[in-house]
Amino acid sequence: MQNQNTESPDRPRDLPIADEQFCDLAGGTRLCYRVRGNGPPILLIAGLQLQLHSWPVAMADGLVERGFSVITFDNRDVGRSSRIGIAPPSKLQLLLRRARTQDYDLTDMAADAAGLLEYLRLGPAHVVGMSMGGMIAQTLAATRPDLVRSLTSIFSTTGARRVGQPALASLLRLLQGPPRTREAAVQRFVDSMRAIGGRGFPIDATALADYAGKAWDRGGPDRDAGIVRQITAIVKSGDRTAMLRRITAPTLVVHGDRDPMVHPSGGRATAAAIPDARLVVIPGMGHDIAPGVVPRLLNLICDNAARPPSAAAGSGSPGPTR
Repeated sequence: MQNQNTESPDRPRDLPIADEQFCDLAGGTRLCYRVRGNGPPILLIAGLQLQLHSWPVAMADGLVERGFSVITFDNRDVGRSSRIGIAPPSKLQLLLRRARTQDYDLTDMAADAAGLLEYLRLGPAHVVGMSMGGMIAQTLAATRPDLVRSLTSIFSTTGARRVGQPALASLLRLLQGPPRTREAAVQRFVDSMRAIGGRGFPIDATALADYAGKAWDRGGPDRDAGIVRQITAIVKSGDRTAMLRRITAPTLVVHGDRDPMVHPSGGRATAAAIPDARLVVIPGMGHDIAPGVVPRLLNLICDNAARPPSAAAGSGSPGPTR
């Protein structure tokens, strides 16, 4: 695992916040996490640069109400979790997709999630990931099947270069220089989600602004380098299609047909790679879990969690469900 030169969160991020706790992993990484509810565990893995409170409140509350123990956490390099003390690559290196031996990848991030489940003694768990979090969840299911009871991958992809690519406008937005103030960060996040959230389901601008403000407060002064290192992890991991064919957990793949950040072809490729995966394409959904999507998503996740393990046996993928 690429954990060398791990830096602990600085003192302000170590101060107590209600319901948040820390887990120190064997490799030196410290994860900030939160557990709510009682019942079968369900691990929610956030996307690129997103923090543990990025999951919609209605979604987390809905899972608790349906009897799950909901585990959320900050991935390495964001929020209150450890920063990895490796200088990030330049934008040119990223664009040229030049892998460096010192950079971590999605396997390392999946190992973090596995370490958290083992620390909490809550595996096997139902695992749900969005965007980059979906890539981590897929990798966890492929490498640690003993810890994954079911898998839900939301607007994610396989890493193959011919599928799941962002629209040019979305890519340019991702490569913008970092905001310098809390106010600018909040405004940029809301504007970004308005741009990539699709047109079928209105965003909740108030909730998004509240999230972004808290994320700024929890992020620490070194937030920008961490985001670049996470992007590098995706690039370094490359095409994971062969790895996904090893997944045996009952799998649900959800994607919107209006996603400008991860093209819907990424969801189709994910479902095609994972044996017996179910693909659900939601018309009008973009790269955001908008309030109007939450009720259907809750039903889909719970239905997938109820599938028996034997349902994942076999090969091929059914056609998309709308």
